[in-house]
Amino acid sequence: MNLADLLENSAKRVPNRIALRFEGEEITYRDLNRKVNSFAGGLRSLGLAPKDTCILMMQSGMEFITAYYALARMGVAVVPVNFLYKRHELAHIFEDSAARGFIGMAPFLEEPGKILSDLRNLKVRVASGVQSNSGFIPFETVQGPETSSTYSAEENDTAAIIYTSGTTGLPKGAMLTHKNLINNAITVADMRVTDPDDVVIGVLPLYHIFGQTSALNASIYLGLTLHLFRQFDPGPVLGLIRSEKSTVLFAVPTMLNRLIHAADDGQPVRSSLRFCVSGGSSLPVEVLRNFEKQFQTKIYEGYGLSECSPVCVENPFGKKTKPGSIGVPIPGFEARIVDEAGGDVQKGRVGELIVRGPGVMKGYLNRSEETAAAIVNGWLHTGDLALMDIEGYIFIVDRKKDMVIRGGYNIYPREIEELLYEHPAVVEAAVYGIPHPDLGEEVAAVVVLKPGEAVTSDDVRNFIKEKVAPYKYPRVIRIVDDLPKSHTGKILKRALKEQHKKIIKEKQHQWVISK
Repeated sequence: MNLADLLENSAKRVPNRIALRFEGEEITYRDLNRKVNSFAGGLRSLGLAPKDTCILMMQSGMEFITAYYALARMGVAVVPVNFLYKRHELAHIFEDSAARGFIGMAPFLEEPGKILSDLRNLKVRVASGVQSNSGFIPFETVQGPETSSTYSAEENDTAAIIYTSGTTGLPKGAMLTHKNLINNAITVADMRVTDPDDVVIGVLPLYHIFGQTSALNASIYLGLTLHLFRQFDPGPVLGLIRSEKSTVLFAVPTMLNRLIHAADDGQPVRSSLRFCVSGGSSLPVEVLRNFEKQFQTKIYEGYGLSECSPVCVENPFGKKTKPGSIGVPIPGFEARIVDEAGGDVQKGRVGELIVRGPGVMKGYLNRSEETAAAIVNGWLHTGDLALMDIEGYIFIVDRKKDMVIRGGYNIYPREIEELLYEHPAVVEAAVYGIPHPDLGEEVAAVVVLKPGEAVTSDDVRNFIKEKVAPYKYPRVIRIVDDLPKSHTGKILKRALKEQHKKIIKEKQHQWVISK
């Protein structure tokens, strides 16, 4: 089965139902399917073929969805990339994926344009919002017949490559098969109760696997209407919640928190929300309770990984939920909490969360050793520390990895540290997460300067700001004389976090966080 069959089947079942609404436009399932077919035919004529890979670097919109399903229909593996990434972040992804195609959009072409000419494999360059003499083929001109054959995907054929990273090394491409993505979309869709008239509020970025599976693929499978936003803005989203008859929302905790504050505008709170699903990072219990009270709805917190397509654990729909818990394994998945030796720990004890199920990736692209380390006897080692209570509900305690989750975005300290070390005045650096009342976590950095250097925190911040996406650079930077280290010379980030807590306590206020 091909991932694009989700759209094909709904186009046959509910052809006249509105599939997408976006910025005042709407399109039926029949017409969306025809649009996807036509675009797939156009890409074929340009030379893309099954087993190729193609970068998709666009904001959420009709174009993204058209390209996403067209590539699937062709058997071309899509590589969704954050449109805010800069050259430093793109170079490895573009080269490692051996992409033969690039689909982007104005005005986000400058950074990828710096490296596209150096890519040996890249043959097709398409972009929306450009002229024919721009060096890109205008998206609107890529057309073929409105009926198109669908690539018959085998069980192990890659549908998407999602780049993710640990605390060391370059980003790794998690290879997700058609079977992975189809199973995860159908599972999360079928384990919840929806109505044909439900409108799914699409605020999650579609380049992120959470948005692809839970908001897009599950909605298309069910034949629901997806009201898509280019980006999250609490005002318009709140307006939709108040005006619609019945809605469903998938969001990260920061979005939920901002909707709470946006709703406190003196206007009557009319909520159409039937239920919400929160993921991407831990949902503070206070935010959960305030949101449920204000919007008179239920939030189901879940947990996932890019390597799992992504959902693997969630609070069960219509059943008991536990604030602070990510829930229980979804149908088809199993979860264990294990010690360093791989043995199960007692209920209530902390260990590493490992999972097994049909959504687990087939491996990391070009990384056989890292694949073998991550998936042992079919069990994916998440790197997250957790405990399981006597009823089987799982609670995330901490991350073995040092990844920072800022507003639902993953930020990897090693990447920022490497850039800090490139600054001519910096001799040592450490990056870690600190608590933030709205975003969940903020990025903090502590640096040691070379003798005689006199740069400021703002100088260092601006150096990083020019090299990475806006959500990644450290807002909090301290310049110190030395960093706490172990006897082996390893920088002790836990000690740095304790120092941060002490500073806040002694000053009796939060640090000023730079914009």
